[in-house]
Amino acid sequence: MLYTSTRAGSVRATAAQAIAQGISREGGLFVPESIPRFGPGELDALARMDYIGRAEHILAKFLSAEEGGPAAWRREEIACCVQAAYQGTFSQPEITPVRPLPSNNGQLSVLELFHGPTCAFKDLALQLLPHLLTASAAKTQQGKEIIILVATSGDTGKAALEGFRDVPGTRIIIFYPSEGVSAVQKLQMVTQEGANTLVVGVKGNFDDAQTGVKEIFTDPALRTSFAEEGRVFSSANSINWGRLVPQIIYYVSAYCDLRNQRRLWPGESLHFAVPTGNFGNILAGYFAKMMGLPVGRLICASNRNRILTDFFTTGQYDRNRAFHTTLSPSMDILISSNLERLLWLATGGNSEMVAGWMRQLSTTGAYEIPGALLAQLRETFSAGACNDTQTKNTIHQYYTRSGYLADTHTAVALRALEDYRNATGDTTPAVVVATASPYKFAASVLSAITGAPEAGDEFAAVAALEALTGVPCPAPLKRLHEKEVRFTDTCSPWKMKEYVLQHV
Repeated sequence: MLYTSTRAGSVRATAAQAIAQGISREGGLFVPESIPRFGPGELDALARMDYIGRAEHILAKFLSAEEGGPAAWRREEIACCVQAAYQGTFSQPEITPVRPLPSNNGQLSVLELFHGPTCAFKDLALQLLPHLLTASAAKTQQGKEIIILVATSGDTGKAALEGFRDVPGTRIIIFYPSEGVSAVQKLQMVTQEGANTLVVGVKGNFDDAQTGVKEIFTDPALRTSFAEEGRVFSSANSINWGRLVPQIIYYVSAYCDLRNQRRLWPGESLHFAVPTGNFGNILAGYFAKMMGLPVGRLICASNRNRILTDFFTTGQYDRNRAFHTTLSPSMDILISSNLERLLWLATGGNSEMVAGWMRQLSTTGAYEIPGALLAQLRETFSAGACNDTQTKNTIHQYYTRSGYLADTHTAVALRALEDYRNATGDTTPAVVVATASPYKFAASVLSAITGAPEAGDEFAAVAALEALTGVPCPAPLKRLHEKEVRFTDTCSPWKMKEYVLQHV
């Protein structure tokens, strides 16, 4: 399995090189040259495995190298990484349980991805990525120290910090929008332990932080000077293929679990509704579909910023619009990096065309794809969006109707699926991807249920929500407010490079 770049078709890299490097040197994202397919009976075999077995099997398809190559992955090595990531680190034995919910317009389940150490879906990738990255670096980087730079809209930061905490040979710097994350998300990051961790608030939004990180990655002079000092950059954002590939696993696992629950027949089509910001989570579902998983539609759910909803409606990607801070902050994004990978796949690997669109996005803030390509994408993707009022109404509706407590991101996907079904009459079995614990956004969830104004004290809201609903607060969040704050630094987006130079 070799990898190339979305912006340069001449690039060739092994899986280890793609993971260790994080991003291609001209700014493109690594993509597999070909997509492995499930063979006859393979999904039946996966259905008989547990999550760890499924993970080992699927990762082996993407991490293989040329026979005898220096960067080849052994199956035992993959198993070691997977077991270190998932054994004993998640609070549910299934790791990603699938819960049925009552529905008036078709079978509905929720895929819960928030039972890891930081209570967000990013744990599924970021408990594994440190093991993949350090193993990849050992194969390709000859003992260099890895400097991991991360831009986060909220959940990636804490999950990456927890995954890389005190991992030998690594240092990790997190940049987050200083006024653009929830109180719980911020406290999770600024209280992080670990001698190799650093957390910085950026005076701007997530897109500012993400742009700053990409500029550091693609600065040739900086890369050269760091290499001379025995250091290399890498990323824990979903621009890194090693972060994206583990997310394919839980789509396959959800299908297998529904089959085992006898809620889905072998080969029966299944829709997924996904709350979407940077487009990595839903793109993993698209890779699963390309591998042969019987995925019907992927419903891309956006909040008030709705840039992806507009793209799938019109074919125009235009970030020249007002940026809204919403109740679902992890989706407050106007530059969805992983959409670039989808465009590369949809154009048959036309890196020249993709590079042109990315140049337009950088210089003008917008681009438009041809109508035929949009029609092709809409054969799989539907899109919907809702505002904060609709998000709260959905949380209230599902709690009142079924006792299910959804966070402010999962509620956006629940609403988008309902809107899709009401518009189309499509009753195909569907899974809503639940991306975070409601206790990460307790004030908003409590307000949605009670109708009262949001509490000013997020941790008072945590206690009140637990008392009202009887749904236990996850242990990692329960005592968070008692932890010592370690990081208070902030910087402007244009000072991020300078900050890295000062602190590394």
